[in-house]
Amino acid sequence: MRPNFALAVVAITLGLGAAPLLHAADNVAQIQSLVNQGQHAQALAMADRVLASNAREPQARFLKGIALTELNRQDEAIAVFQKLTEDFPELPEPYNNLAVLYAQQRHYDKARAALEMAIRTHPSYATAHENLGDVYARLASQAYDKALQLDSANTGAQSKLALIREMMSSGARPRAASQQTGQTRPAAPPALAPPAPAAVPAPAASAAMTAPVPTAPAPSAPANGAVAAKPAAPAPVAATPVPAASAAPATTAAAATARPAATASATEAPPAASAAGAGREAVQMVEAWAKAWSRKDVKGYLAFYDKDFRAPDGQSRKAWESEREQRVGKPGRISVGIEKPNASVDGDVATVRFRQNYESAGFTSSTTKTLELVKRNGSWRIRQERVGG
Repeated sequence: MRPNFALAVVAITLGLGAAPLLHAADNVAQIQSLVNQGQHAQALAMADRVLASNAREPQARFLKGIALTELNRQDEAIAVFQKLTEDFPELPEPYNNLAVLYAQQRHYDKARAALEMAIRTHPSYATAHENLGDVYARLASQAYDKALQLDSANTGAQSKLALIREMMSSGARPRAASQQTGQTRPAAPPALAPPAPAAVPAPAASAAMTAPVPTAPAPSAPANGAVAAKPAAPAPVAATPVPAASAAPATTAAAATARPAATASATEAPPAASAAGAGREAVQMVEAWAKAWSRKDVKGYLAFYDKDFRAPDGQSRKAWESEREQRVGKPGRISVGIEKPNASVDGDVATVRFRQNYESAGFTSSTTKTLELVKRNGSWRIRQERVGG
């Protein structure tokens, strides 16, 4: 499981003047730098100094929780993150990190509840969705193991348990840490059942309880991001003229048939070429959608969504748009990058899969995303949006 290493604070008023607020922000930046450098004792001491003058400062409290986790003072870290969820229930990151600590202690039901709260506050929080999948995998492993203890001949449970083990071990290769956020993906522990005490490393250096259940990679796309190269249309076949005096009836009929076919091949694009062109248009729409998001052009961003868009978690369209207006239009820089887009087209419906790299002040994520598009009046619009394949 992955913790979050920075706190995205939205619309929290600290009741400070401009100069003290700037000073507090500088101190928080120094604490974050110490955490990223692995100087956790120093980060903890500095966080305590900041909190001595402002006990409610959320980012200093969040970083204190990370430092405590790195120092293997997990009970104290849990207390810090738990209090943050009580004081700032709208922030998803404390719930996520609380879940990582609960998972370390093998309290998977508590971890699941915390992650569900993180997702409720931020439905597009990719890290929490991925971590919830890891928790479900652990719970499933325990359940199958229990089934085998009760019935060792249960071949169904044996195969399912083996499948979960294989899925987790396939994601066990660690990912290099990011210099910007300190995030890392450590190796997964070995076999799950009977489960040994799970070594859940702490945030920043290594904070995974398990390797995530891998998401099936999207089909590879050309390096330039295009969906597919447009195949060359077959060259028209010219019918060889046959002298009227010597042309047999069958030959004449064949030539007459060949001429219309040749004309059609020269004027009509092959179906594969048409699909490739539609796929390129779909990818271009997705790229334009990401650019509008990055520009914080709320009106332009929302215009990419179809009138029949299916909002997540059963939200009404009005509630979803209100939430997106707040998040997209919030102060601070936003960067949304699209990597390796791949489109498949079936008539007026297109499915585009890609890697979405999102970055804002205090929050960074990279996840596989799928957009289902529908063509309206000659333009692609988003009908459904989901994390994963």
